[in-house]
Amino acid sequence: MDAKEKIARRVALEMKDGELVNLGIGLPTMVANYIPDGIEVVLQSENGMTGLIGLEGKEADPYITDAGGTSADITDYGAFFDSALSFALIRGGHVGATVLGSLEVDQEGNMANYMIPGKLIPGMGGAMDLVTGAKKVIVAMTHTAKGAIKILKKCKLPLTGMKCVDMIVTELAVFEVKDNYLLLTEVASESSVEEVLSLTEAEVKVADNVKTF
Repeated sequence: MDAKEKIARRVALEMKDGELVNLGIGLPTMVANYIPDGIEVVLQSENGMTGLIGLEGKEADPYITDAGGTSADITDYGAFFDSALSFALIRGGHVGATVLGSLEVDQEGNMANYMIPGKLIPGMGGAMDLVTGAKKVIVAMTHTAKGAIKILKKCKLPLTGMKCVDMIVTELAVFEVKDNYLLLTEVASESSVEEVLSLTEAEVKVADNVKTF
């Protein structure tokens, strides 16, 4: 199992039955493939759809694309609508959880996921609205990038949102964002608390009963 699949599988366990959930582009879309049996969520794409489905073992509809421009498909009860309604769902507080990738996250729950200065970018998409409007914000990302630490004391890149992140899931660990520190609650079975701490710059407190995943 590669790192991205491991992250997606762990995040999928956070899905709650009956919720409207937004999955960001890239790694977060993989979460749709691993939602546990018995849990039914309605997946939203901010370009104007509800009812997206996981595509593992299935073919996408060539006429449907998600917010990242990737071919997608929806359930029989899915719906298409304009951006005004899509963002009314987000800004109106109807999204139970959003799962987003990130370039950096810090111990205050700030996140930076939409640009690196000097590099060409397509735009921030709906991320700024999602981190403000969703009831729960889960960051799903690899723990480091080419050896560079991504979980920091303070984000260095332009922020997508301030004090908006509730949970961080990487291939090595699960953190809950507390008041200016991160609580390490789970460690990957092939990792250790010591390894996680060595690859994390943010202030971390270790839970009394750290679990493995």
